[in-house]
Amino acid sequence: MRADVLLKGRGLVECPRWHRGELWFADWTSGEIRVLEDGNQSRLVIPAKAPPLSFDFGPENDLFVIQSGSSSLMRYDGMGLKEFAALGSGAWNEILVDAAGRIYVNGPAITLVLPDGSVEKQAEGFQFPNGMALSADGRTLVCAESWAKHLTAFDVAADGRLSNRRIWSELPGPPDGICFDRQGAIWYADVPNAYCRRVREGGEMLDEVKVDRGAFACMLGGEDRSTLFVTTAQWFGMDKMSQMAGTGQIVSVEVNVAGAGWPFN
Repeated sequence: MRADVLLKGRGLVECPRWHRGELWFADWTSGEIRVLEDGNQSRLVIPAKAPPLSFDFGPENDLFVIQSGSSSLMRYDGMGLKEFAALGSGAWNEILVDAAGRIYVNGPAITLVLPDGSVEKQAEGFQFPNGMALSADGRTLVCAESWAKHLTAFDVAADGRLSNRRIWSELPGPPDGICFDRQGAIWYADVPNAYCRRVREGGEMLDEVKVDRGAFACMLGGEDRSTLFVTTAQWFGMDKMSQMAGTGQIVSVEVNVAGAGWPFN
Protein backbone atom coordinates (compact mmCIF):
# COMPACT_ATOMS: atom_id res chain seq x y z
CA MET A 1 0.00 0.00 0.00
CA ARG A 2 1.29 3.48 -0.90
CA ALA A 3 1.11 6.12 1.81
CA ASP A 4 0.57 9.82 1.01
CA VAL A 5 2.32 12.48 3.10
CA LEU A 6 -0.24 14.92 4.54
CA LEU A 7 1.99 16.85 6.94
CA LYS A 8 5.74 17.08 7.39
CA GLY A 9 8.24 19.14 9.33
CA ARG A 10 6.82 18.42 12.81
CA GLY A 11 8.56 16.75 15.76
CA LEU A 12 7.70 13.41 17.34
CA VAL A 13 4.02 13.18 16.37
CA GLU A 14 1.77 10.83 18.35
CA CYS A 15 -1.78 10.08 19.46
CA PRO A 16 -3.83 10.60 16.25
CA ARG A 17 -7.56 11.01 16.93
CA TRP A 18 -10.31 11.41 14.33
CA HIS A 19 -12.84 13.79 15.86
CA ARG A 20 -15.81 15.47 14.21
CA GLY A 21 -14.33 15.44 10.74
CA GLU A 22 -10.78 16.42 11.69
CA LEU A 23 -7.55 14.65 12.55
CA TRP A 24 -6.06 15.73 15.88
CA PHE A 25 -2.55 14.81 17.00
CA ALA A 26 0.09 15.53 19.64
CA ASP A 27 3.55 16.85 18.83
CA TRP A 28 5.73 15.70 21.71
CA THR A 29 8.72 17.74 20.60
CA SER A 30 6.86 21.04 20.78
CA GLY A 31 4.55 19.85 23.58
CA GLU A 32 1.38 20.74 21.67
CA ILE A 33 -1.98 19.30 20.64
CA ARG A 34 -2.81 20.30 17.08
CA VAL A 35 -5.34 19.71 14.28
CA LEU A 36 -4.35 18.77 10.73
CA GLU A 37 -5.29 21.24 8.00
CA ASP A 38 -4.87 21.21 4.22
CA GLY A 39 -1.67 22.22 2.52
CA ASN A 40 0.86 20.80 4.97
CA GLN A 41 -0.56 22.96 7.75
CA SER A 42 -1.87 22.40 11.28
CA ARG A 43 -3.41 24.65 13.90
CA LEU A 44 -2.54 24.82 17.56
CA VAL A 45 -5.23 23.91 20.11
CA ILE A 46 -3.38 23.32 23.39
CA PRO A 47 0.21 24.33 24.20
CA ALA A 48 0.62 21.62 26.87
CA LYS A 49 4.44 22.00 27.05
CA ALA A 50 4.93 18.76 28.97
CA PRO A 51 5.47 15.76 26.69
CA PRO A 52 4.86 12.89 26.47
CA LEU A 53 1.16 13.59 26.27
CA SER A 54 -1.93 11.72 25.16
CA PHE A 55 -5.54 12.79 24.81
CA ASP A 56 -9.01 11.60 23.85
CA PHE A 57 -12.55 12.94 23.58
CA GLY A 58 -15.57 12.14 25.73
CA PRO A 59 -19.12 11.66 24.37
CA GLU A 60 -19.99 15.27 25.26
CA ASN A 61 -16.98 16.62 23.33
CA ASP A 62 -14.89 16.97 26.49
CA LEU A 63 -11.16 16.79 25.78
CA PHE A 64 -9.16 14.80 28.35
CA VAL A 65 -5.36 14.98 28.52
CA ILE A 66 -2.64 13.12 30.37
CA GLN A 67 0.99 14.17 30.64
CA SER A 68 3.64 11.68 31.62
CA GLY A 69 5.12 13.72 34.45
CA SER A 70 1.75 14.66 35.96
CA SER A 71 -0.20 12.79 38.62
CA SER A 72 -3.53 14.11 37.33
CA LEU A 73 -5.93 13.47 34.47
CA MET A 74 -6.75 16.87 33.02
CA ARG A 75 -9.80 18.21 31.18
CA TYR A 76 -9.58 21.07 28.69
CA ASP A 77 -12.28 23.67 29.31
CA GLY A 78 -11.60 25.76 26.22
CA MET A 79 -9.28 28.08 28.12
CA GLY A 80 -6.82 25.74 29.79
CA LEU A 81 -6.24 22.37 31.43
CA LYS A 82 -7.97 21.71 34.78
CA GLU A 83 -7.64 18.64 36.99
CA PHE A 84 -10.40 16.07 36.52
CA ALA A 85 -9.04 13.10 38.51
CA ALA A 86 -6.00 12.27 40.63
CA LEU A 87 -4.10 9.31 39.17
CA GLY A 88 -1.14 9.14 41.51
CA SER A 89 2.53 9.26 40.58
CA GLY A 90 3.90 7.34 37.63
CA ALA A 91 4.78 7.52 33.94
CA TRP A 92 1.24 7.74 32.49
CA ASN A 93 1.22 7.02 28.80
CA GLU A 94 -2.08 6.46 26.94
CA ILE A 95 -5.76 7.33 27.29
CA LEU A 96 -8.99 5.93 25.83
CA VAL A 97 -12.57 7.13 26.43
CA ASP A 98 -15.54 4.84 25.75
CA ALA A 99 -19.09 5.68 24.62
CA ALA A 100 -20.30 6.03 28.22
CA GLY A 101 -17.56 8.52 29.12
CA ARG A 102 -15.49 6.04 31.11
CA ILE A 103 -11.78 6.74 30.76
CA TYR A 104 -8.97 4.18 30.68
CA VAL A 105 -5.45 5.42 31.40
CA ASN A 106 -2.36 3.23 31.32
CA GLY A 107 1.12 3.55 32.76
CA PRO A 108 2.03 1.88 36.05
CA ALA A 109 -1.37 0.18 35.71
CA ILE A 110 -4.51 0.32 33.62
CA THR A 111 -6.73 2.64 35.61
CA LEU A 112 -10.45 3.22 35.10
CA VAL A 113 -11.69 6.76 35.68
CA LEU A 114 -15.47 6.94 35.99
CA PRO A 115 -17.49 9.95 34.77
CA ASP A 116 -17.71 11.29 38.34
CA GLY A 117 -13.90 11.41 38.55
CA SER A 118 -13.47 8.39 40.82
CA VAL A 119 -10.49 6.16 40.05
CA GLU A 120 -10.14 2.36 40.15
CA LYS A 121 -7.04 0.31 39.31
CA GLN A 122 -7.89 -2.54 36.92
CA ALA A 123 -4.63 -4.33 36.07
CA GLU A 124 -0.87 -3.95 36.50
CA GLY A 125 2.40 -5.75 35.79
CA PHE A 126 2.77 -4.63 32.15
CA GLN A 127 5.91 -4.51 30.02
CA PHE A 128 5.54 -0.90 28.88
CA PRO A 129 1.81 -0.51 28.15
CA ASN A 130 1.22 1.64 25.09
CA GLY A 131 -1.71 2.13 22.69
CA MET A 132 -5.22 0.97 23.66
CA ALA A 133 -8.35 0.22 21.63
CA LEU A 134 -11.90 -0.90 22.41
CA SER A 135 -13.82 -3.24 20.09
CA ALA A 136 -16.98 -2.17 18.26
CA ASP A 137 -19.25 -4.02 20.72
CA GLY A 138 -17.45 -2.44 23.67
CA ARG A 139 -16.70 -5.83 25.20
CA THR A 140 -12.97 -6.18 24.52
CA LEU A 141 -10.19 -3.76 25.44
CA VAL A 142 -6.77 -4.38 23.93
CA CYS A 143 -3.53 -2.84 25.18
CA ALA A 144 -0.21 -2.92 23.31
CA GLU A 145 2.68 -4.11 25.49
CA SER A 146 5.68 -2.78 23.62
CA TRP A 147 8.51 -4.51 25.45
CA ALA A 148 6.67 -7.85 25.52
CA LYS A 149 5.91 -7.65 21.76
CA HIS A 150 2.29 -8.61 22.13
CA LEU A 151 -1.25 -7.29 22.38
CA THR A 152 -3.04 -7.98 25.66
CA ALA A 153 -6.84 -8.24 25.82
CA PHE A 154 -9.43 -7.91 28.59
CA ASP A 155 -13.15 -8.55 28.77
CA VAL A 156 -15.07 -5.36 29.56
CA ALA A 157 -18.09 -5.65 31.87
CA ALA A 158 -21.21 -3.49 31.58
CA ASP A 159 -19.79 -1.19 34.28
CA GLY A 160 -16.46 -0.81 32.43
CA ARG A 161 -14.40 -3.01 34.72
CA LEU A 162 -11.84 -5.38 33.21
CA SER A 163 -11.34 -9.13 33.63
CA ASN A 164 -10.02 -12.24 31.85
CA ARG A 165 -6.58 -10.91 30.95
CA ARG A 166 -5.02 -12.80 28.03
CA ILE A 167 -2.64 -12.45 25.07
CA TRP A 168 -4.62 -11.38 21.99
CA SER A 169 -1.67 -11.74 19.61
CA GLU A 170 2.08 -12.22 19.71
CA LEU A 171 3.93 -9.88 17.34
CA PRO A 172 7.33 -9.80 15.60
CA GLY A 173 8.13 -6.33 16.93
CA PRO A 174 7.09 -3.84 19.62
CA PRO A 175 3.57 -2.44 19.08
CA ASP A 176 2.84 1.22 19.80
CA GLY A 177 -0.49 2.86 18.82
CA ILE A 178 -3.38 0.59 17.76
CA CYS A 179 -6.94 0.70 16.37
CA PHE A 180 -9.72 -1.80 15.55
CA ASP A 181 -11.50 -2.26 12.23
CA ARG A 182 -14.97 -3.61 11.42
CA GLN A 183 -13.73 -7.17 10.95
CA GLY A 184 -12.28 -7.23 14.46
CA ALA A 185 -8.68 -7.00 13.24
CA ILE A 186 -6.21 -4.50 14.68
CA TRP A 187 -3.80 -2.14 12.98
CA TYR A 188 -0.67 -1.54 15.05
CA ALA A 189 2.27 0.80 14.58
CA ASP A 190 5.86 -0.42 15.01
CA VAL A 191 8.66 2.13 15.47
CA PRO A 192 11.86 0.11 14.82
CA ASN A 193 10.38 -1.84 11.90
CA ALA A 194 8.89 1.34 10.33
CA TYR A 195 5.51 -0.06 9.40
CA CYS A 196 1.89 -0.47 10.39
CA ARG A 197 0.49 -3.98 10.20
CA ARG A 198 -3.03 -5.35 10.34
CA VAL A 199 -3.30 -8.47 12.48
CA ARG A 200 -6.07 -10.88 13.39
CA GLU A 201 -6.54 -12.25 16.90
CA GLY A 202 -4.11 -15.15 17.21
CA GLY A 203 -1.39 -13.51 15.12
CA GLU A 204 -2.27 -13.87 11.42
CA MET A 205 -0.84 -10.89 9.53
CA LEU A 206 -3.25 -9.48 6.96
CA ASP A 207 -1.84 -6.21 5.59
CA GLU A 208 1.17 -3.93 5.89
CA VAL A 209 1.87 -0.24 5.27
CA LYS A 210 5.60 0.49 5.09
CA VAL A 211 6.91 3.96 5.96
CA ASP A 212 10.36 5.53 5.75
CA ARG A 213 10.76 6.27 9.50
CA GLY A 214 9.37 5.06 12.80
CA ALA A 215 5.61 4.44 12.88
CA PHE A 216 4.36 5.58 16.30
CA ALA A 217 0.57 5.40 16.09
CA CYS A 218 -2.32 4.85 13.68
CA MET A 219 -5.99 5.76 13.49
CA LEU A 220 -8.79 4.82 11.08
CA GLY A 221 -10.71 7.95 10.24
CA GLY A 222 -11.98 9.99 7.34
CA GLU A 223 -15.56 10.33 6.16
CA ASP A 224 -16.23 6.56 6.21
CA ARG A 225 -13.36 5.58 8.55
CA SER A 226 -11.48 3.88 5.71
CA THR A 227 -8.43 6.16 5.80
CA LEU A 228 -5.53 4.91 7.91
CA PHE A 229 -3.63 7.88 9.36
CA VAL A 230 -0.12 7.11 10.63
CA THR A 231 2.11 9.38 12.72
CA THR A 232 5.79 8.88 11.88
CA ALA A 233 9.13 10.36 12.94
CA GLN A 234 12.80 9.59 13.35
CA TRP A 235 13.39 8.11 16.82
CA PHE A 236 16.49 9.08 18.79
CA GLY A 237 15.27 8.46 22.35
CA MET A 238 13.21 10.37 24.89
CA ASP A 239 16.27 12.30 26.07
CA LYS A 240 16.86 13.59 22.51
CA MET A 241 13.42 14.98 21.77
CA SER A 242 14.80 18.19 20.25
CA GLN A 243 16.71 16.19 17.64
CA MET A 244 13.42 14.86 16.28
CA ALA A 245 12.26 18.36 15.34
CA GLY A 246 11.48 18.47 11.62
CA THR A 247 11.40 14.67 11.19
CA GLY A 248 7.74 14.15 12.10
CA GLN A 249 5.16 13.38 9.43
CA ILE A 250 1.53 12.31 9.15
CA VAL A 251 0.82 9.96 6.27
CA SER A 252 -2.37 8.29 5.09
CA VAL A 253 -3.46 5.31 3.03
CA GLU A 254 -6.90 4.13 1.94
CA VAL A 255 -7.77 0.66 3.25
CA ASN A 256 -10.47 -1.87 2.37
CA VAL A 257 -11.95 -2.37 5.85
CA ALA A 258 -13.25 0.64 7.75
CA GLY A 259 -12.52 1.43 11.36
CA ALA A 260 -14.68 0.49 14.34
CA GLY A 261 -14.72 0.87 18.09
CA TRP A 262 -12.81 3.44 20.10
CA PRO A 263 -10.90 5.76 20.23
CA PHE A 264 -13.38 7.62 18.00
CA ASN A 265 -15.83 10.46 18.49
